[in-house]
Amino acid sequence: MSQIDSLPPLREVVERHGLMAQKALGQNFLFDLNLTGRIARSAGPLEGGTVVEIGPGPGGLTRALLANGAARVIAIERDRRCLPALAEIAAHYPGRLEVIDGDALAVDLSPYLAGGRARIVANLPYNIGTPLLVGWLSLEPWPAWWTSLTLMFQREVAERIVATPEQRADYGRLAVLAGWRCEAKILFDVPRTAFVPQPKITSSIVHLVPREEPEPCQQRLLERVTLAAFGQRRKMLRQSLKAVLADPMPLIEEAGVSPTARAEEVPVSGFVRLANALAARL
Repeated sequence: MSQIDSLPPLREVVERHGLMAQKALGQNFLFDLNLTGRIARSAGPLEGGTVVEIGPGPGGLTRALLANGAARVIAIERDRRCLPALAEIAAHYPGRLEVIDGDALAVDLSPYLAGGRARIVANLPYNIGTPLLVGWLSLEPWPAWWTSLTLMFQREVAERIVATPEQRADYGRLAVLAGWRCEAKILFDVPRTAFVPQPKITSSIVHLVPREEPEPCQQRLLERVTLAAFGQRRKMLRQSLKAVLADPMPLIEEAGVSPTARAEEVPVSGFVRLANALAARL
C-alpha cells in the first residue's frame, strides 16, 4: 500500500488513539490508502473545490481528498474519540480541513458553505446512509448546494438507488426519488475484506449527479403516490392508488399509465405524471 502523504499509517493512528470501530455508530474503517484514493478520484476533479465528508473516522478518506487537491474539506464526525486523529490531519494540511463535532443528520451546513457549493464524498455509516441520502435528495430549492454525491453503501442499498423497472426486485420509492432528481450509477464494489472490522456484506460506491431541471413535480405528492403504489406493490395501480383517492381511475388515465400496471412496472416519469395529476385535484 503506497503512502499518499507523510502522516503515519492509519493502523498506527488507530492503535495510538484507541479507535476501535463501534458497531453502534455503524463504523467500519478503511485502512487501504490506495482504495481511499480511488474513491476520492472517482468523485471527479477536486482541485480548488470544497468537499463535505460524513463520518471520517480516523481520516483515511479525508487524507485522500486533501492529497487529491481538495482546497477545503468539511468533515462531520460525531465520535469524539476521532477528533484528535483528525486534528493531526488538519495540522498537516493547514487551513484546509474543518472538523464539525456533531451528528450529520442534524448539522446545518449553510453557515459553513456561505452560499457556495460542494461535493459530498463519504464512506457513510451504514445505519444512517439512506436517511442522509433522502435528505440530500429532498433539499429545496433545487439544484441544491451539492454538485455531486460519491457515497459508499451496502451493495443491496446501492442497487435500490440505481434500479429501474428492469430491476423490479430492487425498484422502489428510493429509486424513484433518486431517478427523478439525479443521474445515478454504481462505480465499483468494495469487498468486505477491505474494512476493519469486516462487515458481512459487500459495499459499493454510488455516484449521483443532480439534474439541473428535473421534471416539474411536487415532491410531497410524488412521495404520496409512490408510498401508496409500492406499499401494495403486488396490486395493480387501480387498486393500490385507492390509498390516495377513493376512485383513482381519472388520476391514472390523466397520467397515461396502465391501470393494470404494478408499481414496479411504472417508470419515474409515470410517477411524476401521477403526482402532477394528483396536484390538479387538490
